[in-house]
Amino acid sequence: MSPGNVEDRPPEVRVANPPVERVGRVMERLLDTADVAKIYGEPIPHGQLLLIPAAEVVAVAGVGMGSGGGVGFVAGEQGHRTRGSGGGGGGGGKTLARCVAVVVASPEGVEVRPVFDWTKIALAAFTAAGFIVASWKGMKRGGR
Repeated sequence: MSPGNVEDRPPEVRVANPPVERVGRVMERLLDTADVAKIYGEPIPHGQLLLIPAAEVVAVAGVGMGSGGGVGFVAGEQGHRTRGSGGGGGGGGKTLARCVAVVVASPEGVEVRPVFDWTKIALAAFTAAGFIVASWKGMKRGGR
């Protein structure tokens, strides 16, 4: 019988685990935001065109829990033992979404037009340039 497993215990001593239930509710809400239905927006009619925005949705989460206990001896008191235990947990998550394309439906056909995020492209270029400069300096100095 593990201390965290409620189902292992007899029915009369089963106790709900609020932290685990809370984590479950948070995870459900996070996964609801990353639903496939969130990727395509409501169609927007524009003359003979029908525009459908498409997004990239990323959801990340981290959860940790722990508990423990121990037996120790009090300094100065012969044979006096103490017991202690504790537990805790925490977690966090984030959902990110950005428009990546627009599906354009017209009488001539359907076309997917990408949406360029120039800020993201510029940040990627600066990051790559930083790595190139750092690598070049490392090679110039002579690797160790």
